[in-house]
This record gives sequence, structure tokens and C-alpha cells, in this order.
Amino acid sequence: MTTMHEAVPLALAWAAGLLLGAGFFGGLWWTVRRGSASAQPALWFLSSLLLRTGVALGGFCLVGRGDWQRLLACLFGFVVARSVALRLTRPPRERGNPPSGEAGHAPQSR
Repeated sequence: MTTMHEAVPLALAWAAGLLLGAGFFGGLWWTVRRGSASAQPALWFLSSLLLRTGVALGGFCLVGRGDWQRLLACLFGFVVARSVALRLTRPPRERGNPPSGEAGHAPQSR
């Protein structure tokens, strides 16, 4: 049974993972928008990847501090942030239309 004393560090680790994920995936979104319009997109994407990964890994190391439970809570917060980022950056779809990339199918006559 987890006591309140043990739950607080796990909740803080989860919140830290959420912030790390928001920074990582927010930075990725920003990079895609800026890098795709840049004259040197490879530089944008490579530097962004190194920076985002370094900050995320450093944050995981600081939050985890050798405790697998805190590290797992942080990872869970990171995954939740990924889900939120996917939902927020999904292009709007109109109802009744097939998703982009899928061709509509004509009725078959016999």
C-alpha cells in the first residue's frame, strides 16, 4: 500500500515527465514549422533533435535519481504529454469525409 508520503514524489515525477514531454514535443512541433520553411532544414532538425533529446534525458536523470518508480512515473508523464501533443496537432477533419490519404471507394455494380 502506497502512503501519502510515498505518493508525493511519484506525483511530482509524473508532473516533471509531463513538462519534459511538453517541451520535447512542443519543440518538435516548433522545429517542423520553422525548419520546413528554412533554407537549411537539416541544420534545424539535427540541432533540435540533439537539444530536445539532451534536455529530456537530463531531466529523466535528475527526476529518477536512481529510483525506478520515479523514473517510471516520469516516463508515464512523458507518454501522456505525447498523447496530448498528438491530439492537439492533429489536422481537423470534416465529418463524413474519409481521412486524408485514403481514397474513397465507388460502389460496385454487378
